[in-house]
Amino acid sequence: MGDSAQTLDEVKVRYLVTRAALRAAKAMTTPGLEPQQRLATLMECHGTMLAARGPGSPLSFGAFRRALKGDLAGLLPEGIVPLDLDGMLVVDQDGQVTEGAFDLDLEQRMLLHTLRKLDRTAGVVSDRELQSEIDQETAYALLKKQGDQAVYVAGRSDLIRHPAGPVNELCELRLPPLIADFYKEIPYNSVYRGWWFPCPICAWPMRLVIRKNAGATVGVTHCWHAPHADLGASYLFRLPVDSNAPELLPEPSPPRPSGREAVLYPDVKEVPQALPADGHKALTRGIWRYTTVPGLPELALYDRLAERGLKVQMWPILDAYDLLVEVGPKRGKKKSFKVDVKDYTSATTLAKLIHAQDGDRGGADWLVVPDYRAGQIPLLSGVCAKYEMRVATASEFGEMVCEKSGVSWT
Repeated sequence: MGDSAQTLDEVKVRYLVTRAALRAAKAMTTPGLEPQQRLATLMECHGTMLAARGPGSPLSFGAFRRALKGDLAGLLPEGIVPLDLDGMLVVDQDGQVTEGAFDLDLEQRMLLHTLRKLDRTAGVVSDRELQSEIDQETAYALLKKQGDQAVYVAGRSDLIRHPAGPVNELCELRLPPLIADFYKEIPYNSVYRGWWFPCPICAWPMRLVIRKNAGATVGVTHCWHAPHADLGASYLFRLPVDSNAPELLPEPSPPRPSGREAVLYPDVKEVPQALPADGHKALTRGIWRYTTVPGLPELALYDRLAERGLKVQMWPILDAYDLLVEVGPKRGKKKSFKVDVKDYTSATTLAKLIHAQDGDRGGADWLVVPDYRAGQIPLLSGVCAKYEMRVATASEFGEMVCEKSGVSWT
């Protein structure tokens, strides 16, 4: 991505289209909204869509509403390359906003937010458009404010290990009060008759829907993070006839990988139990998605390497990067590896972000992605090579540094 106005305009158009479609979809699918409130939001989003498309690409209000149920790329004006918007749905078969649309919206905001801070987007986006500043950036700033490395590591670890739970337990976490405010009521679309289920991988409330299946009504729940659902965090449940808690039905899990990927592969054997929504809270979705989710492979990689005798530091220098790994024989010269861990749905947006930051301003020389993002390696490697950074999956990186230290990864 270059600095040309044309490229920046394309970034803005894709952002405005995604943002307008997502807000409109939420207005259409959120229960309990007054009709006039729903209509007012849809009309505002339609106006944003028209502004993004320009006078040469008119779109009626009715066509806009119908298009929200189709391919997101169909809402772009001619001449704008859709990239990751191609084939992306905003509303799924259950009438809910898709996980992918949410991720694309937030990741595009992260990119524009970064570009604005680097003074590369004068006039491209306004403060009002990016008013909901990236939650995790605010949380990190609050943790850094105390200037204590141990406090920062403890607080960020808590956000990863405890993204949801009983209010009385969350109150005992080592978090500043303003960060504790990021814990909210359990989201309505993760609750069934007052009950919710934590994901067995990330512990955040799973998504709940009710479907008709062969003439019967059945409950379906899975993690909002699609890769976690693919790893086995996906279940059915029978609808209870009384006020009792629903029980999840065990489903066959995908086969565990062998070799190096088995080391970091999560254990999803235990079926989650229903928890009451009353008295429980969960992190806002943005912090869960871009702190908890990528934090899991960060902590897992730290734990596995430390267990094998390697010297590893988490978020050194108050989060200049994610991991500092010292590699080499027990006696002899060691080499340091500075690592950033990223989990983006859109590899294209992540690549643009890396380019906008001239690599990594914190000094990382490795970009590591979760094993389930292995398909992003070719694209990211091409971009990172320009900044003398290397890219690997978490398991590939773990095996490599263990080999250099003379220990076995597997």
